[in-house]
Amino acid sequence: MSTVGNSTNIFWQECSVGKAERQKLLNQKGCVLWITGLSGSGMLGKSTLACTVGRELHSKGNLSYILDGDNLRHGLNKDLGFKAEDRTENIRRVGEVAKLFADAGLICIASLISPYRKDRDACRAMLPDANFIEVFMNMPLELCEQRDAKGLYKLARAGKIKGFTGIDDPYEPPLNCEIEIQQKDGVCPTPNDMAGEVVTYLEEKGFLQS
Repeated sequence: MSTVGNSTNIFWQECSVGKAERQKLLNQKGCVLWITGLSGSGMLGKSTLACTVGRELHSKGNLSYILDGDNLRHGLNKDLGFKAEDRTENIRRVGEVAKLFADAGLICIASLISPYRKDRDACRAMLPDANFIEVFMNMPLELCEQRDAKGLYKLARAGKIKGFTGIDDPYEPPLNCEIEIQQKDGVCPTPNDMAGEVVTYLEEKGFLQS
């Protein structure tokens, strides 16, 4: 039985209402904010940053949707594990969904460790480059281990979790991210400060108006 990927008898269906019309209706421009970094990379992590950005955008009257890595593994990606090939497929699926949200005119906030550079770059290639905004939470491993809210680093160090990013599986940092969030004078920025940096970027680049 042939798959969609192999089929030669499928065709792209164009509709009379396109991205431009949807953006005009929402008075914003669709894009993907891709938040990447080690587990626990921030005062309260990538998911907290995503939710804080989403709340800030909502308060400004902008429509967004969050694709959280853990949440997606409860549904869309529940059939995937954490082997390298499964991680790649996990990111590919999220990239395709994020592209659809951006095409719908929404600001899609994807929050995933997404450790492999080639996988993130493949998601970037799905969109016009300016519409893919990579947000790198560049926090040292030691800090992530210290906060370890879920106790995962402790389990990984004890050998109870295999293939854990940063311990026995690599994290490949972005080479040309649009936004890099780091400690300042040894202090991790607050979620509100980090979200402010992201929202300011969106404002300056014209995404918050059509």
